[in-house]
Amino acid sequence: MRCPYCSHEEDKVIDSRPTDEGATIRRRRECLNCHKRYTTYEKVENLPIMVIKKDGTRQPYDRDKVRKGILRACEKRSISINQIESILDAIETQINNSLEREVTSSFIGELVMDKLKELDEVAYVRFASVYRQFKDINTFMNELNKLLLEK
Repeated sequence: MRCPYCSHEEDKVIDSRPTDEGATIRRRRECLNCHKRYTTYEKVENLPIMVIKKDGTRQPYDRDKVRKGILRACEKRSISINQIESILDAIETQINNSLEREVTSSFIGELVMDKLKELDEVAYVRFASVYRQFKDINTFMNELNKLLLEK
């Protein structure tokens, strides 16, 4: 592992523990050159998931792309990075448990909206307004009314 501070290639592991219900190993490391500490995560490599876009094209699943969409929806809300990472982990678990190697982008979008609805209604509405491409105030109000009826 290369040190993120000085790029030295030798380090020692200080602490190692399982995270994400044993799916990931978190390791605290110390560089043998500059003595700074950093954290790495070790995860089992899964088979790539292909996402079928609305236009029929396929591309590999990109966790960062989903994260960016969630981060935009959660901007200026009291939602921690850990909560966002938990949403991403839950979505990936559901995708992997479906045993499908190809999923539609709409399936992923619906999973994100379900998780955001549980976490924060404002973030949910923000994400839904972009994802469902609300055309006018009436479609926006219809979604808000659905939320109110569910309560």
